[in-house]
Amino acid sequence: MATTATAIRNEFEALANDAIAEHSQRFFKTGKGEYGDNDRFLGIRIPLVRQQVKRHRDAPMRAIKAMLKSPWHEERMFGVLSLVDRFKRGDETQQQHIFDYYLGNIRFVNNWDLVDSSAHLIVGPWLETRSRRRLYRLAKSKDLWERRVAIISSYHFIRGEDFSDTLALAELLVHDEHDLIHKAVGWMLREVGNRDRKAEVRFLKKHYRSMPRTMLRYAIEKFPQAQRKAWLQGKM
Repeated sequence: MATTATAIRNEFEALANDAIAEHSQRFFKTGKGEYGDNDRFLGIRIPLVRQQVKRHRDAPMRAIKAMLKSPWHEERMFGVLSLVDRFKRGDETQQQHIFDYYLGNIRFVNNWDLVDSSAHLIVGPWLETRSRRRLYRLAKSKDLWERRVAIISSYHFIRGEDFSDTLALAELLVHDEHDLIHKAVGWMLREVGNRDRKAEVRFLKKHYRSMPRTMLRYAIEKFPQAQRKAWLQGKM
């Protein structure tokens, strides 16, 4: 008999921890008007969620899709990580289905950890040998999570020593108003710099005086201390 979403949810309920949930509510900014407004937590650590993904690797897609639409954060994480696992194991037809479903349901991939656990493992690999125009549409979206998916997806390209889309997306997002985009762009710029410092520096010299300080700090985190100070003081 196939595993159901209800059966998986019952297991999650048994793993719930109120103290961890209370901490997560604060950590993921669930207060009114914050980016995680109204998100709900069971209080289950990620290693336990990953164990459940392994345990239910053969669950039907309908169960995984139902988990992705759960009001509980950890259950959505289960859905996201299950999609990543299915994508890695799937053939091209299965991968396209997962890619389309993922992008069609970003409203449920609605916190930074959900995006960061999946975008560069589904969207990036699918677009590696295909048109990447979709990323630019996402980067121009009014939706925070779509913009974060755009830049984090490019991490896959960075790992393959391909920086052009990351830098172009960073150009679109360099003056974004949201702190979570500042951090994501800064992180991706740092990853570019880890592989090609000159490419990162060219971008920074063009933008560092006007880009958000958080973005700059993330981007130059691996620079020598004296250089970091100079960049932050606008003396480069």
